[in-house]
Amino acid sequence: MSLIDSLSWRYATKRMTGNKVSAEKMDALLEAIRLSASGFGLQPYKILVIENPELKAKIQPIAYGQPQAVESSHLLVFAAWNDITETQIDAFIQLVADTRGLSVDMLGDYRGAIAGSLLGRPVEAKRNWAARQAYLAMGTALAAAGELQIDSTPMEGFIPAQLDELLGLEAMGLHSVLMLAVGERDAANDFMATATKVRYAKEDLVINL
Repeated sequence: MSLIDSLSWRYATKRMTGNKVSAEKMDALLEAIRLSASGFGLQPYKILVIENPELKAKIQPIAYGQPQAVESSHLLVFAAWNDITETQIDAFIQLVADTRGLSVDMLGDYRGAIAGSLLGRPVEAKRNWAARQAYLAMGTALAAAGELQIDSTPMEGFIPAQLDELLGLEAMGLHSVLMLAVGERDAANDFMATATKVRYAKEDLVINL
């Protein structure tokens, strides 16, 4: 399918069958997330992939009882950095240098741009910036899932502090931002499976200047 066809096919799946998404499709989905855009390319987040049924059962009440939490094949947690430090920026600059065959000294201006933009912000502002980058990754994940014919549900409806505690995210320097349930739609029990997609017309959404 084309990207437009894939986006037309996908919807926020309310009920899933519990059937497993193949390892090949999951690898492709995670690779798409890895390749997602982010500010400066910094990728200030981690993706936790949860298959364990017992752990998903503990997450369900934190997610206000949403059935996708336990009916999904995999539950992905997008967790952003709690802070952005010189150490993290230096590690990223080293990665750029290693990947592109450059010296770190050649990337001084790039490092300065990142540090100048981010390090002077209050910690809460850096947390919020990192969370916004996780939203970019979620957008990529949703489009990729559609292309791969994986049903998905983006989930903001959960109690972050409780999820952070359950998963031990504070010790990792992370905080939960979003979850993505992926699996196979249970069309027989999902009232949204046959519902017509509702979106504003392009002329009502796009402003040409």
